[in-house]
Amino acid sequence: MKFRSAEAQDIAALHALIESAYRGDSARRGWTHEADLLGGQRTDTEALRAIIDDADQVIRIAEQKGMVHGCVQLSRVNDTTAYLGLLTVDPSLQAGGLGKQLLAHSDDYVRDTWGCQAMEMTVIKQRAELIAYYERRGYVRTGEYRPFPHGDPRFGLPKTDQLEFAVLRKTI
Repeated sequence: MKFRSAEAQDIAALHALIESAYRGDSARRGWTHEADLLGGQRTDTEALRAIIDDADQVIRIAEQKGMVHGCVQLSRVNDTTAYLGLLTVDPSLQAGGLGKQLLAHSDDYVRDTWGCQAMEMTVIKQRAELIAYYERRGYVRTGEYRPFPHGDPRFGLPKTDQLEFAVLRKTI
């Protein structure tokens, strides 16, 4: 697997990958998805373009033989902390170790590129299995919760009004 930073010409492939892993019936092929909690879109091409164009953010792509199999969004929060989001693995390849590789690559990238010493993320609190996955990889719950952007269809259409994000953090 080769890792590289996304460019504008990758947006269509990234968008298709992310939507297939997070929403709808295609997402159900994987072991983890949000399809039972949210409908609508996970992201849009404009949001992906904004990430790619922002000097404090990057989308790292995992590809093999020119095919995009996974990605992760990394954002510089401050001089010591980065944020990890949009961790995505093609649903047909989930549970094969690519997510673990993307997480390790993300730690190395933010430490080596930005000098960060910690990574944080937010996970919908109802996704207990996913939170447990991250805990097995060194993340800890901070006890902090952040609101879900209810009413903003750019982030999906909640199937419950109880959604909120649990904040997880890891020293790298």
